[in-house]
Amino acid sequence: MLTTLLVTIAVTSLISLFLALLMVIADATIGNYGVVKISVNNGTRELEVLGGQPLLRSLQQEGIFIPSACGGRGSCGLCKVKVVEGGGEYLPTELPFINEEERTQQIRLSCQVKVKGDIAIEIPEELFYVKEFKTVVERIRDLTHDIKEVTLRLIEPDGITIKAGQYVQFVVPEYEDLDEEVYRAYSVASPPGDATHVELEIRLVPGGICTTYVHEHLKEGDEVTINGPYGEFYLRDSDSPIIFIAGGSGMAPIKSILLDMEKTQNPRAAQYFFGARSKRDLFLLEEMKALQSSIPNFTFVPALSEPLAEDAWEGEIGLITDVVRKNVSDGHTSEAYLCGSPGMIDACIKVLTELGVTEDRIFYDKF
Repeated sequence: MLTTLLVTIAVTSLISLFLALLMVIADATIGNYGVVKISVNNGTRELEVLGGQPLLRSLQQEGIFIPSACGGRGSCGLCKVKVVEGGGEYLPTELPFINEEERTQQIRLSCQVKVKGDIAIEIPEELFYVKEFKTVVERIRDLTHDIKEVTLRLIEPDGITIKAGQYVQFVVPEYEDLDEEVYRAYSVASPPGDATHVELEIRLVPGGICTTYVHEHLKEGDEVTINGPYGEFYLRDSDSPIIFIAGGSGMAPIKSILLDMEKTQNPRAAQYFFGARSKRDLFLLEEMKALQSSIPNFTFVPALSEPLAEDAWEGEIGLITDVVRKNVSDGHTSEAYLCGSPGMIDACIKVLTELGVTEDRIFYDKF
């Protein structure tokens, strides 16, 4: 009986493997889709591309860059476009990122929609102004044991117009086992007034394609391709007091905003709560101290959740949510800007709403 069961399992596995192999062969041979057309925004642009590729990559090759933090691997849910016709059925890989309202509007993940025939899509007009930039690595410096600051100097075009808080996509070339270039999104840390440089703060993620490349392979003098700018994470024009909250490399867009506030001498009251585990995870403390002196009504509040004995830490201790709750008594008139992990942001939103900050005045950038 056991032998029969094992034989049945083996035969079933072989059949499944054979069918999967047939599908791969069919997609590579029978699935030769030839040249197909992509109609963009009611025919404003008509593109002819070689069929069979994901929509995201097909658009990239035509100089239209859709935001994507995961480089087209279907794990970030950012590369949404409206597919008017020709997109086929939703894939299971799309559904976790598409809500019911978006389904009725035919919103799709462009990295998961394969262009097999003529297709019509709609995208925001501002994406037509996103550009690709050739840059050179001017400087790399260690900010912490696992965060590097990478300063890129623009070569072609030699200038970029960007709002403080926005991000760019970093193109990772083929290296080691990576057989095709991929894109990763990183917030810009430099001030928007410096149109010739883009500064990024990149934290090492074990096994991360881009972070491993930056931390172990990238050198000063190397050429890097980026595209952008993207994003709606920027300081709104109002008189409301500001609550900034960040952790780790979430420092980047907040730093850019603060540098812009320094330049314009923005008089809005602002508190910046920055959370880290221990002292070795803190960075740019001197820069933040200098900004406290040069920006009217600005206060920087670093906090450690697990300080070590050797840290001799005399500042705030605890989870950043607890530190915010302790230092903010009333948030009814405030705006909040958050950058960090999804878990941190969700926890902070909960605390902020309890303190009176309405959700329409909470802006965040998850990574």
